[in-house]
Amino acid sequence: MTQAGAEVLPFLKGGVVFPVSLLFVAVYAKLANLVSKERLYYIVVGFFLTFFLLFAIVLYPARDIIQMSPETIASLKVSFPRLQHIFPIFGVWIYTAFYTFAELWGAVVLNLCFWQFANEITRTSEAKRFYSMFGFIGHTALIFAGLSVGQNCSIRGINTSCDDYINATVFSVVVAGGIVLGIYYWMNREVLTDPRYYDGADQKQSGTSQKKPKLSLVESFRYILKSPYLGLIAALVFSYSFSMNLLGLMWKKQLSLQYPDPLDYIRFMSSFSIYTGLVTVIVIFFFKGLVNRFGWRRGAMATPLILFLTAVLFFLFLFTQKDLEPTMALLGTTPLMMAVIISTVQQILSKSAKYSLFDPTKEMSYIPLDQELKVKGKAAVDVTVHQLGKAAGGYVSGGLLIILAAADLMTVSPWLAVIILTTIILWFLAVKTLSRFYHAQLAKNSNDEKIKTC
Repeated sequence: MTQAGAEVLPFLKGGVVFPVSLLFVAVYAKLANLVSKERLYYIVVGFFLTFFLLFAIVLYPARDIIQMSPETIASLKVSFPRLQHIFPIFGVWIYTAFYTFAELWGAVVLNLCFWQFANEITRTSEAKRFYSMFGFIGHTALIFAGLSVGQNCSIRGINTSCDDYINATVFSVVVAGGIVLGIYYWMNREVLTDPRYYDGADQKQSGTSQKKPKLSLVESFRYILKSPYLGLIAALVFSYSFSMNLLGLMWKKQLSLQYPDPLDYIRFMSSFSIYTGLVTVIVIFFFKGLVNRFGWRRGAMATPLILFLTAVLFFLFLFTQKDLEPTMALLGTTPLMMAVIISTVQQILSKSAKYSLFDPTKEMSYIPLDQELKVKGKAAVDVTVHQLGKAAGGYVSGGLLIILAAADLMTVSPWLAVIILTTIILWFLAVKTLSRFYHAQLAKNSNDEKIKTC
């Protein structure tokens, strides 16, 4: 953000992150046919941890040698104004690589690997009780991560060098990743072999398992596209990723203007992580029984409703902030700082809703599906569609920047406001339709079980 600016994010997500996510899904689908689920988990998590370690030890220390100089990047931007936001992506390519892997870590290790494991070992009768609690426990990590980042920023005090911060943060990530792998190994050996906790324990103890279908990536997607049910889940994931990507661009634009220094920016993000974790934990605590009490449909409707209301508030201020300058002066602040505060509140509430309501309801919708759709269908939706939503946001905002030869995101913000609000309205309709499919599938599975029992 401080090296290249918020304007590069649309091109970065659409031109780099999304193609890499497609490549990952292709490799993941191939590996899913070749190795066991347990070994696949170790491969995926280990691969990411290895890259982060390589970044800290090799790439970052050599950044001035292996990257373009700032003067070269500036010269290219002047020579080709319509492509001015693309050159920094390749100019500071090690940051681009780190950003790409950090984006995919969330999509792959959290959304795919963790929830795929949870869906496999959690009984349908346990889902409503435990899925919100998974989020409650897991997202206390946001608080500790924020505290850790803030502590790492103080290592050099007022020195603007990020070397020690990078090393300390990557070390924390690698240690935490090692603990994750250790817990996963222990669960597979000590917990999932006990029939009291896992229905497939007998198969696991005997070393037998159901034969996995050997489908290619293309065949997998053909199979997935035949499922309207999975298509609706994909619509929910796309709508969230697309709208949050565009809102996030506007938010980060305000942040980059308010905090141009790298460590100041990091300190702010540290506080943001802490507040997001606190709000998420509070929301989960008070709304953990929402789905159980009001049903899946209302629980799934909560997230787009929160996004719609907070987005309207943010854009209303953004488009009228010049008229509010005298009021801001009386309050002892600036329109830019107030824009940062409002957009940050919008992001915190939206992310909290995503973690506490969107993720649990989305994961519950996978449970009635057959094993093929749970594994490969979930991989395609949670990785590819998730990144497609972000990429589409990049294509839309990036396209507007190129067409208008705009140097600032604020120039295209009115267009973005209309697109975001329209997407959220379509999201409501997708939830309404998926609710009917979800309850129909649960009823069908229940009848099938009764027939088998008879």
